[in-house]
Amino acid sequence: MSNITVVVVVGAGVSGLTSALLLSKSKANTITVVAKHVPGDYDIEYASPWAGANVQPMATREHSRWERRTWPELKRITEEIPEAGIHFQKSHIVRRDKDISEPGKHSPLDPLFDTNPWYKDVLGGYRDLRADELTPGHQAGWEVDSLCINTAVYLPWLLGQCLKAGVVIRRGVLSHIREAKGMSHTGKPADIVVNATGLGSLRLGGVEDKTMAPARGQIVLVRNECTPMLSSSGTEDGPTEVLYIMQRAAGGGTVLGGTYDIGNWESAPDPNIALRIMKRVVDARPDITGGKGVEGLSVVRHAVGLRPYREGGVRIEEERLDDGTWIVHNYGHGGWGYQGSYGCAEAVVELVEKLRRRTDSKI
Repeated sequence: MSNITVVVVVGAGVSGLTSALLLSKSKANTITVVAKHVPGDYDIEYASPWAGANVQPMATREHSRWERRTWPELKRITEEIPEAGIHFQKSHIVRRDKDISEPGKHSPLDPLFDTNPWYKDVLGGYRDLRADELTPGHQAGWEVDSLCINTAVYLPWLLGQCLKAGVVIRRGVLSHIREAKGMSHTGKPADIVVNATGLGSLRLGGVEDKTMAPARGQIVLVRNECTPMLSSSGTEDGPTEVLYIMQRAAGGGTVLGGTYDIGNWESAPDPNIALRIMKRVVDARPDITGGKGVEGLSVVRHAVGLRPYREGGVRIEEERLDDGTWIVHNYGHGGWGYQGSYGCAEAVVELVEKLRRRTDSKI
């Protein structure tokens, strides 16, 4: 490997762009991002624009590295860079006893509702909710410090940071991961390819990870303001339907959710689900409409996104293809791509450096 490592990152969602940005901090790397979709696009294949996005830890304690490492950086950006489109917001996390009687049965969100959550000493501001603060039908709950990202502002800002750092962005559609090797803007073959294709890893040649599946998320975006954020452990509307509320920064509206429906590819919003979402939110937080009920919601749009769910969790590891190309994988984040983005990107940098040292030692 030469003194300069040629890296091609495939995918321009939050995972791909954050990986590219952290890789660009080393002068030993030259970075090209190749993607079918880039910030500004809205396509069902492209998960990042559809995200909430907030910090509500989903990892178990033993797999919490990614979220633990990301929180300090998102906190710093929120404090120092208002144009990134993030603001702090208190979060109420409420639990029904029946939802934790059989751990793992209900939702991949279950770790958020642990009786002794690991994140209470990470996020700060932890306190138990008083009985009069609990959402009706819930037996316990707590408040923690959190934040919410306006993805329509943050993704272009992140792209701009990459451009400022010298990263080159190119449009491209790949049928096989090895094609990325020839797509560097330098004209040289890539030494390392970073695979950040999210749900695309299910069908991308050379990857074809059959443990990947969509986790369909339907939401309603409204103009009504509502704080603090809310996350509930379950609803009476079935195991694929969930209750959450978050107000985006910079006038981004309030996200009402939602669903977590693994294996469902449907991209069109279901009006019956939308009505149930709005009713759940109004029942939980009547003040969102000043007591006017569902009719008092000012709807911006109904939307569906497909989270890149992976059975067994995120894949962050290196792999060597038959033609000798090194791949570093960073995909399968489910619904926590933003809140784990910097931690996962740090791991990508570590793997790239390891591969660089391994190759240099053989020269």
